Amino acid sequence: MEEQREALRKIIKTLAVKNEEIQSFIYSLKQMLLNVEANSAKVQEDLEAEFQSLFSLLEELKEGMLMKIKQDRASRTYELQNQLAACTRALESSEELLETANQTLQAMDSEDFPQAAKQIKDGVTMAPAFRLSLKAKVSDNMSHLMVDFAQERQMLQALKFLPVPSAPVIDLAESLVADNCVTLVWRMPDEDSKIDHYVLEYRRTNFEGPPRLKEDQPWMVIEGIRQTEYTLTGLKFDMKYMNFRVKACNKAVAGEFSEPVTLETPAFMFRLDASTSHQNLRVDDLSVEWDAMGGKVQDIKAREKDGKGRTASPINSPARGTPSPKRMPSGRGGRDRFTAESYTVLGDTLIDGGEHYWEVRYEPDSKAFGVGVAYRSLGRFEQLGKTAASWCLHVNNWLQVIPSVCPHPTSDRSHCHSCCTLSRPGSHSRCCLLSRYGVAASR
Repeated sequence: MEEQREALRKIIKTLAVKNEEIQSFIYSLKQMLLNVEANSAKVQEDLEAEFQSLFSLLEELKEGMLMKIKQDRASRTYELQNQLAACTRALESSEELLETANQTLQAMDSEDFPQAAKQIKDGVTMAPAFRLSLKAKVSDNMSHLMVDFAQERQMLQALKFLPVPSAPVIDLAESLVADNCVTLVWRMPDEDSKIDHYVLEYRRTNFEGPPRLKEDQPWMVIEGIRQTEYTLTGLKFDMKYMNFRVKACNKAVAGEFSEPVTLETPAFMFRLDASTSHQNLRVDDLSVEWDAMGGKVQDIKAREKDGKGRTASPINSPARGTPSPKRMPSGRGGRDRFTAESYTVLGDTLIDGGEHYWEVRYEPDSKAFGVGVAYRSLGRFEQLGKTAASWCLHVNNWLQVIPSVCPHPTSDRSHCHSCCTLSRPGSHSRCCLLSRYGVAASR
């Protein structure tokens, strides 16, 4: 009965999640319908405006060219009319002189003939007809004002909508979430030499899985990216998820956004398991401190004296409730889990895969500590990072300031613990664990 009830709960949860996804998709489709209407009206208005601008330009060009024809016609007409008037006057003068000459020739027997002949000769010499050019000053050919719009007509006939860049593809394998930064890497599905820049948008979200259209947080925009990757800095590790999308732009138009992706930054939450610590370590949930007086032993004796029985720990504390399957006591727990020179305490959460990050803050006067991971088989006498069952970063302020890396485990085991060790503690050595985020991604 209990198994059926649990199976039904899982079915209900699955259906609820699926219904929520369908509702989100329906909202997306409705929003897309509205966007189609709005965007088509906008591009139609833009197209009409562009053609009207082209018509206006052609009209202005036409008016200018017609004015040029009119001006050239007026200039040629003026020159030809002036020349015509001069020729007409010269012809009239020449005809009068010709008539006078004929009359004088008929009266050649008169006494005044010599004088009249001399006057005619002088008149011919000064006649406008003999000083007039009989070549037209301008041509009547107007072919220099003809046009050929064949090339422009071909260009107009070749007009089409602008080529839109393809949507980029975000490369999750190359993207990285680390050190309070997100480095997003993308690529174009096809080579496009006309890409000018990219626009990246991101927003915070608390929803796992595919990005949703309805979000409380607006998209933040980063423009003018010239490369196919971008590092977003200044983040905080308490942001669980972030949505990202990117689009390519050429000189004229922007393409579609890429498929949005969700980068996950879940905190790796764990505490130190006081039941696994060395007797000379005083352990609080997130801190460990050297106690030369054997702090843990003293605590045990005090509780036994008060009749409270065994030591309370994060594992068996009533406040914890039912422990997670990954939060389970080590098979070799108890106050003798580590002894001798192995000043070590284990975390209460098993790690079975993936990449995990956390921070360690230590007191300035701490002399030595190490932090890392170990298999459950780490021996009670073994020091962290000094056997094949563990790996750690070790800081020894007695000898050095730069952290050193101790060897990693080589055997193939399925689970390991996060660990902290005070390998050569000073009188006030102390280190605290602060959760950092790991990395995961989904479309």
